[in-house]
Amino acid sequence: MAGKIASIDSHSPAERAKLRVGDTLLSINGKEIADVLDYRFYAYDPKLTLVVESPDGKQRTVHIRKAEGEDIGLNFETYLMDEERCCSNHCLFCFVDQMPPNMRDTLYFKDDDARLSFLMGNYTTLTNLSEREAQRIIDLRISPINVSVHATDPKLRSIMLGNKAAAKGLAYMRAFADAGIVMNCQIVVCPGLNDGEQLSRSMEDLADMGVASCAIVPVGVTKYRKGLYKMPVVDRTIANEILNRVLPFSERCLERFGTRLFFCSDEIFIKAGRPLPEEEYYEGYVQLENGVGMLRSMENEFMAALRQMEPDAPCRPFSIATGCLAAPFIRNLVEKAHARCASVCGTVYAIENHYFGTTIDVAGLVTATDIMEQLRGKPLGERLLLPANMLRHGGDVFLDDYRVSDIEQALGIPVAVSETDGFSLIDTIFELET
Repeated sequence: MAGKIASIDSHSPAERAKLRVGDTLLSINGKEIADVLDYRFYAYDPKLTLVVESPDGKQRTVHIRKAEGEDIGLNFETYLMDEERCCSNHCLFCFVDQMPPNMRDTLYFKDDDARLSFLMGNYTTLTNLSEREAQRIIDLRISPINVSVHATDPKLRSIMLGNKAAAKGLAYMRAFADAGIVMNCQIVVCPGLNDGEQLSRSMEDLADMGVASCAIVPVGVTKYRKGLYKMPVVDRTIANEILNRVLPFSERCLERFGTRLFFCSDEIFIKAGRPLPEEEYYEGYVQLENGVGMLRSMENEFMAALRQMEPDAPCRPFSIATGCLAAPFIRNLVEKAHARCASVCGTVYAIENHYFGTTIDVAGLVTATDIMEQLRGKPLGERLLLPANMLRHGGDVFLDDYRVSDIEQALGIPVAVSETDGFSLIDTIFELET
């Protein structure tokens, strides 16, 4: 059952109120609790009246007094108190559809859940949102919401998402905008579909709608597209066309709204062969999770941390493995570190992605298989450094299910994992305690 209590935090308001594991939460202050959004919203107040049902079907009322905003302390059988909603789209550019076979099942699951957009920062297309749920977002003022837009032409959006209901998501966005719901958006640029004039239209429509920000990112194309739409890659020419269209429009938005609104990812600048913008372009890195400004932020942090290092600081020889896209950038940072501290001796290896296909060049999709095959027999120094985004969040497992220990055994060298910020990279290079 959706609201069945799985555990109760020690010394929490729920424990003091003698709620029990196995009880099912039915309502708070007279409001039915359907999922975690209802629970979080209605449990905010300092005075609460809960109706719960015990396993034998008997209902009772429980009163709780707590600090405003304090968590009750209930944990449910699932995080959402409900099943995660699977995507109902059939996007022409879907990355999951072009994954290699025989990977772990979780990598093939497509979520498109508006609740996870608010709670976890996931992006949703809004296509499987009911009118009741859309109204609840407005009523509860659930904000911000991250929306995958891709196109504001209703017909084109339906084609790209492979869903006749795609236009409905645009109507929800307008309703959210009218209600003051903050929306951060993304557009995955697919050459020949939503670039060119369609990209201009989308930006104009979103600007008029009043969204908070929008990332422009290139489509990812793997070698596993048999039977799928023949998707061109974003090459140097197309990347420059995107920048020539987005940058002038974003400057007009800056004059009109006080924000650029539309931000191209680092990948587009690099593919175009252009330098990354200076820090002020990113306006506080509002789209960092979409790869907008990640490298600029990393460089600024790296240089700030490097300036704190003594010129005679010791450093054991090392190597770094990363994706082809970021390798020249990381190599430049290592050179700057060597100029500051002569003891720094590091080699940066660009790992070609044979697992997904060489058109994939980001570090986050590099597998242990490719690392081991391409670095075997290479001079690696005394340790190998890897970015944390190659691994499952919070763990040490790569996309191909190998572990960090497997690389250490295969290459005969200790591996250190660095977070993807510049401070962590300095700490890892100089083996500083964190």
